[in-house]
Amino acid sequence: MESLEAILMDDVNILRNPESGFPELIETTVLPTVGGDTTRQYVCVTLQVIPEAGYPDVKPKFKLRNPRGLSESTINAIEEAMRAKLDKNLGQAVIFDLIEIVREHLTESNLPSGSCVVCLYGFCDGDEFTKTICYHYLHSYCLARHLHASKRNYHEEHDKLPAWQKLQAKPFQATCPVCREPISDKVEPLNSAQPPLELENAPNFQLTDEIRDLQTKMQDLFLRQKSRGGIIDVDAEENNVISIDNDEDAQDGQKASDTSPDEPSETPHTPTRRGGNFSHQRGITRSSHQRSHQGGNHHHNNYRRHSNRSRRAASGRDQPCGSHPR
Repeated sequence: MESLEAILMDDVNILRNPESGFPELIETTVLPTVGGDTTRQYVCVTLQVIPEAGYPDVKPKFKLRNPRGLSESTINAIEEAMRAKLDKNLGQAVIFDLIEIVREHLTESNLPSGSCVVCLYGFCDGDEFTKTICYHYLHSYCLARHLHASKRNYHEEHDKLPAWQKLQAKPFQATCPVCREPISDKVEPLNSAQPPLELENAPNFQLTDEIRDLQTKMQDLFLRQKSRGGIIDVDAEENNVISIDNDEDAQDGQKASDTSPDEPSETPHTPTRRGGNFSHQRGITRSSHQRSHQGGNHHHNNYRRHSNRSRRAASGRDQPCGSHPR
């Protein structure tokens, strides 16, 4: 482990057991050998080696993490070569040898594989391509188009914001179209890049019978979904307003509907606020109609009290206790 740290220095990370000091994980990012020109390192992979108890007499486990620019066949070839090395050198320290096996394969495959995520075409000899800081590859021509479109979309959305939000908006930051990591937005060096060869030589679009059949099937599917309410009509739903009443609003509305319009109210046409009335509602003067109505009730109540006393006197209830009939 000491010799490995001395050779790789900061390029290797060794995680040790805090009690025994035994290395539990050895991790390093492997790059191809390009003679010191790091700008020509187009592929990379992170190698993790997990030594087992009894190493080197016990084969360690290994994992290849975060491959960039490598095809699946290349990764399979690296793993096969590493397993063969472990079987052949059982009982020997082989971690540095495993790192060199990975580095040799990367040097041989130091060209990006796969397709450009912008145009969906592969990389051919003569194509100009760019490696992002996150080790993703795009045609330089396609990356320039991506940066121009991203800036245009940012400014269009920024112009729609109110003035106070414009002051708080973050400045434009270009992102990788693959992983959304921040990348450089310097588009000037890319503007002179030529389109990829496959894009230039691609045939013009033609409406074939196969595409027509697919369009017919999609049209039938659209109409079926629309008939079942699965398609939202933007024009019809644009002016719709959703109103939600809570339980308290519903109770207030029920009370208002149960109130008779003939009953007098002490606060006619007075606005109210939920949780209590306005302060100016206190001490409201009653109308003359309300006073006369209550006055009529007062005479009616006096008559009722007088009738009750007459009935009690007739039944002997108003007599003294000593003369009350038993």
